[in-house]
Amino acid sequence: MPEHIDSGYSGEITWLGLMPDRGISLRADARDSLFAAFEGIREDSHYGATRASCGRTQGQHPIGTKIRNTRQFTVLCAEELAVVAQNMELDQLDPALIGANLVVSGLPDFSHIPPASRLIAENGTTLVIDVINLPCVFPGKEIESDHAGKGKTFKGAAKDRRGVTAWVLCEGMLRVGDVFRLHIPGQRSWRP
Repeated sequence: MPEHIDSGYSGEITWLGLMPDRGISLRADARDSLFAAFEGIREDSHYGATRASCGRTQGQHPIGTKIRNTRQFTVLCAEELAVVAQNMELDQLDPALIGANLVVSGLPDFSHIPPASRLIAENGTTLVIDVINLPCVFPGKEIESDHAGKGKTFKGAAKDRRGVTAWVLCEGMLRVGDVFRLHIPGQRSWRP
């Protein structure tokens, strides 16, 4: 088995943002650049080496248990975001409305990239994909504020296209327009 699979795919960062206080709003603030630290993005609600477990991990840990933070980044795909907008009968859907940190383009079926894959920027900054980010109802409030009558349609429209969560493996700057490559660790399929 090879040590990695050269996916042959590269992409570009088309949007960056941070969500300052998810207790107030999921809306992210757009940025031209961000520093990806080992703890995530400073000033972002998902910043930190650890976090309290939530409803998404309650099958493994009681809610509130201190766990490793693998949700430092919410990464979306521009092409998938366009399909979500179309499913919602919108011309476009601003990634800020759904709390995105990073939007990439150029990777097909992005939300289903295997866990542990790496997004490696030309400067070496590296994010590790954790899991698909399942759509939920919380972005609906932000969407509704800009697109009356559309907030409740997000969850169904984003099924299988909500992007992924990721954490920082190698620190560095990320900038809109940066090119990155996709590294997929080699591994045979699990056969229980």
